[in-house]
Amino acid sequence: MDNQAPLKSHTRLAEIIGILRKHHITQGVDPVKLRHIIEDLGPTFVKIGQIMASRQDMFSERYCKELIKLRENVMQMDMETVYQVIENDYGTSVEEVFDDFDPIPLGSASIAQVHRARLKNGDDIVVKVQRPGIYEMMERDISLIRKASQLLKLNEILGSVIDINIVLDEFWHTTKEELDFLNEAHFAKQFTSLNEGILYIGAPHIYQEYTTSKVLVMEYIDGFEIDQIDTLIDNGYDPSEIATKLSENYIKQIVDDGFFHADPHPGNLRIRGGKIVWIDFGMMGTLAKEDKDLMKEAVFAMGQNDIQKLVEVILTLGIHDKHIDYTAFYEDMESFMHRYLQLDLKDIHLGQAMQEIFTIAHQYRISMPKGISMLARGLVTIESTVMTLDPHTNILQIAANHVAMHLRDPEHIKKEMKSTVKKSYDALHYGLELPVRLSEVLSMMTKGRLKLNLEIMDSTIPLQTVDHMVNKLVVGIVSAGLLMASSILCTTQMTPTLFGIPAIGFVGYFTAVGLGIWLFITVIREHRRKR
Repeated sequence: MDNQAPLKSHTRLAEIIGILRKHHITQGVDPVKLRHIIEDLGPTFVKIGQIMASRQDMFSERYCKELIKLRENVMQMDMETVYQVIENDYGTSVEEVFDDFDPIPLGSASIAQVHRARLKNGDDIVVKVQRPGIYEMMERDISLIRKASQLLKLNEILGSVIDINIVLDEFWHTTKEELDFLNEAHFAKQFTSLNEGILYIGAPHIYQEYTTSKVLVMEYIDGFEIDQIDTLIDNGYDPSEIATKLSENYIKQIVDDGFFHADPHPGNLRIRGGKIVWIDFGMMGTLAKEDKDLMKEAVFAMGQNDIQKLVEVILTLGIHDKHIDYTAFYEDMESFMHRYLQLDLKDIHLGQAMQEIFTIAHQYRISMPKGISMLARGLVTIESTVMTLDPHTNILQIAANHVAMHLRDPEHIKKEMKSTVKKSYDALHYGLELPVRLSEVLSMMTKGRLKLNLEIMDSTIPLQTVDHMVNKLVVGIVSAGLLMASSILCTTQMTPTLFGIPAIGFVGYFTAVGLGIWLFITVIREHRRKR
């Protein structure tokens, strides 16, 4: 057994390299070629490709659109294998636990297979059974693709398209969570707890006593699929009402809970007994409190056309090396906002807008944390689901209303008042320190000890521009110094005087005001010239 494992790995590595060479990967890739390579490499890489498809902050839009077409093509597990996995985990026979077990699966994917069954107490359930050895196979494949990448120097070839190591790291982190069904059981219970006060939202009951890391047992949800519009109408449901409530709940999951369903396609939603029932909690997204608050600010900024705030949110959320052409980034975001400014809020597609923001971020090598990238994919998916129900329901409008209501909440107002008081105190504190700081700067200037550290971010910025910036900075400091010195002189009895104040102080004030006016006019002229 020990000798077979290295042999299998060696054979699989040769197979991976053979597939990469067959597609002439050393000559570069385009979106279609990359999709074909991933499909040939098998289930592990199809799942990696599906993750890549959601990361427009890491990959260009045309690659993401092509990778969305990836479909898992896996063989069904035979019933002997399914029973063996269950019996190994339960330590008893399937017949001892289940009264009935449907041999025809409801679905079969690369990680697991789902069957309908019935417990001895008569409860109708769904059993999700993990493929044996899938963890070891995926771990091996990831290790081998790293080796193949080194042998073929793929990061050098594909550097402008993907960073293979980053993709593999994120994939393996996500997959390890998904491969432990106890995590999914916990997610389902957490979702139920967070939404238990909402009468129109439901989730399947998890049978914790029958759930292990490889077998998940939950309540069977019948009802109607959410995209069966005619069936819903025939049974007295209003698709428009469902679309609105589904949107409101999803926004609540994001901005209130910071815990949201990351794969809200129609197959994961049912309508039963007047409720929207969410199923399959294998892929859930989480947002830290700071990220949650930033998402509220982003929605509010888009609603108010506040470009500066939106740029600040992206730079705060994003992961980057700080070597960004901020002027060009701001101009691209301004162009993006101006395109949407011509539309009513109800006509803006939030998912599409998020994708465009990610595309711009990708151009400036700003990547988003995992939770935000999952959120972007979730928004695109939920918007598509909602439009199937009612094309007139707009998620951004609902999100803006939800955030506005939250801003009027007494608890939020109380927090904002505390924050404002703190900021006012800080501003006063720093304001009182300003004369001391300026005095230190002037002292350092006179002693020749002041140094200005300038980092020229882009070779397109001419040195003459930098020179102008430094000159204006020096004029500003001198003007402030003159004001301070003149103010101090005015407290003395120095003669001669002019208009009741020491003449030197008067000259200092006059010069400081003159320099200030010159500086103001210069700034205005440069601003007009840029426009």
